[in-house]
Amino acid sequence: MYLAHFGLREMPFSLTPDIVFAYQGRAYQEGLNTLLLALDSGEGFVKVTGEVGTGKTLLCRALLARLGDDTVTAYIPNPKLGTQQMLRHLALELGVRLRPQNRVPDLYVAVERKLLSLADEGRRVVLCIDEAQALPVSTLESLRLLSNLETGKHKLIQIVLFGQPELDDLLQTRALRSLASRIAFSARLAPIPQRDFGSYLRHRLGVAGWAGPDILSAPACWLLWLGSGGVPRRANALTHKALLLAFGEGCRHIDAGLAWRAWRDGVSLPHALRSLFRSTTALLLGRPAAGATP
Repeated sequence: MYLAHFGLREMPFSLTPDIVFAYQGRAYQEGLNTLLLALDSGEGFVKVTGEVGTGKTLLCRALLARLGDDTVTAYIPNPKLGTQQMLRHLALELGVRLRPQNRVPDLYVAVERKLLSLADEGRRVVLCIDEAQALPVSTLESLRLLSNLETGKHKLIQIVLFGQPELDDLLQTRALRSLASRIAFSARLAPIPQRDFGSYLRHRLGVAGWAGPDILSAPACWLLWLGSGGVPRRANALTHKALLLAFGEGCRHIDAGLAWRAWRDGVSLPHALRSLFRSTTALLLGRPAAGATP
């Protein structure tokens, strides 16, 4: 691989969310600040939405890492769970001993007792649910009922929903109007703007060990931004391809030609040109770049 070629310690553009590589851009910082403020304010529900690849899981992990020892956290990465499965998962995350025959009413009681016990210890509980747009309506309603649990001063559990924009559509439905009305704080993760894109790439390269002159030319950065639409996951994939191409040719610098070849890797020239035209047109019209996907 190209690590030694570029003097890197680790892969700079992995698709696996890693908070060590988190770029403190405006959208990320505003999202994290919103979450911390909402939780400190005692809100029962908080929502973060963003398109695929904009960094929701990374933000979730950053939030969990920032919460102090006075907070008990639970994380559910796969929300395609019915009410009973969700309550059982939450109970296990909180360290509650369960029996196989426990049903929904028993699970509610067990979770409530544990939450009250933790509140007596002066500890708050934060539940983070990733890919929340996939939650069944019945499970979301069960979470609303959980959020009703409170002492005289604060909620026994705070719930943070991370999801794609479809989550907003789901919460607009009549069946979930009560839950939607309880979300006082929300954040939206947007793609990285062009002005910050070069800094994003340099940041990841620096964390990975790069310490030399710029690897990417300004035109290459612009093409990679255009091709990815500023979406971090797409940007990582395209830049990884560009580094591979540079390594294969013995180059230590990525120019516009290599960036363009990375963009059109795996797609036909006509499709790549159509993507370039769509992205450039969107940019001129003031809309986010479309990205290189079909």
